[in-house]
Amino acid sequence: MTMPTIDFPTDRPLLTDGGMGEAISLRGLRQKGSPFWSGRALIEAPDVVEELHRAFIAAGADLIITNTYGVVRSFMREIGIEDRFEEMNLKAAELANKARDGEGRDVLIAGSLPPLSDSYLPDEVEPEERLIELYTEQAAILAPDVDLFMAETLTTVQETRAAAIGAAATGKPVWIGWSLHEDKTGCLKGGATVAQAAASVSDQPVSAFLANCCSPEAVTRALPDLLALGTPTGGYANTFHPIDPGQKDVSHRHDLSVEVYADKVRDWINGGARIVGGCCGTLPEHIARVRQLIDAAA
Repeated sequence: MTMPTIDFPTDRPLLTDGGMGEAISLRGLRQKGSPFWSGRALIEAPDVVEELHRAFIAAGADLIITNTYGVVRSFMREIGIEDRFEEMNLKAAELANKARDGEGRDVLIAGSLPPLSDSYLPDEVEPEERLIELYTEQAAILAPDVDLFMAETLTTVQETRAAAIGAAATGKPVWIGWSLHEDKTGCLKGGATVAQAAASVSDQPVSAFLANCCSPEAVTRALPDLLALGTPTGGYANTFHPIDPGQKDVSHRHDLSVEVYADKVRDWINGGARIVGGCCGTLPEHIARVRQLIDAAA
């Protein structure tokens, strides 16, 4: 099995960007009642999406993720714009590439393959066969304009397997990001261990397993389990109060300042993480501070 991979820095971790969706919402672009809300910016304020990508690059990110987390057929169907699915994926990839070109830094672009039902709700995940169909379609659209795929905030084995199969069909490198259970160390929100989830794609060319969109503490606790999988690993956490499986309402913590978040990331790096960054609630200033600590340790 051929394993497409990304060259990692030899002397430091690779730094991802921060939380695009929450950064967009701070610009007043959140659409209540629709999980497509972050994708709305692709239609109403594409300049904001490009500006935020550029801000994360300027902050020192080595990798940015396309704003396709909310670009999901079922979400778009609910508001009558499903026919724009391909257009929105292509627009998101275009904006990421424009930002990279504009900043003049050779950063990586990862195509986001999101949960295809509401986040953090493993019981609502569709059957694997249907997920494979949908992930294969989205990955094929994004593939010409991205360097790799980041299947992120996954909570179940069937999502893990479907996303890996769909992304791997493009021949691009595939990374998997799991949203971890806050009370069961080293487990996905759906209950499977990271070892079980990784084993489900042992026949697929997944080159990195990560934890994302869970608390920094969950990443820290699970790091030994992630390292045991044998791929480059790490995490990019959110700044929400811990989210239990099935919980729909989220709220921001007030104890995760930029400095405190950076301290959490330092713990991951000291523990062996090779990929670090931020998810929901982390802004360019978080990424800039993490870049400072990475550079100081290099």
